Amino acid sequence: MKIYTKTGDKGDTSLFGGQRVPKDALRIEAYGTVDELNSVLGIVRADNTDAEIDAVLDRVQNDLFELGADLATPRSAATKQVKRIEPKDSKHLEKSIDSFEMHLKPLRSFILPGGSPVASRLHFARTVCRRAERTVVRLSRNEDIGDGITIFLNRLSDLLFVMARYANHVANIPETKWKS
Repeated sequence: MKIYTKTGDKGDTSLFGGQRVPKDALRIEAYGTVDELNSVLGIVRADNTDAEIDAVLDRVQNDLFELGADLATPRSAATKQVKRIEPKDSKHLEKSIDSFEMHLKPLRSFILPGGSPVASRLHFARTVCRRAERTVVRLSRNEDIGDGITIFLNRLSDLLFVMARYANHVANIPETKWKS
């Protein structure tokens, strides 16, 4: 099977279910940004040596594939092949946040992104996640995407922030406080 199909050469692409849309459609932007986030998490994992971080990111990357497939499939498309992201799918993110936070001191001020290479990349992933969330929110104003996707991305950005703090903690690198 060839990787190129030439079906998108004129600037459109297919959603799951067959509908053709422009490649700059908001739905495409939304799942493209989720794909970008997944790639950034792959970069984080390439540098990471902490088993707890890796296990969480492994599951998150798989979740993001399902989330992307959900976004690529309009709710009007009748399919049982695509898992729909539900609010309950964020529960494991909350458990991970709580688990990592047990090792951290409570924040008393804003901190600047940075620190160890893994923490810095997790902060970068968090910003890509927030962009994906903003795009999904815009999409949700125009199309039915359910409630679970926005909740998942919101919770995931919180998790990535806490994981960045945890990565600095494990590396014994102090957080840099923001000075106003």
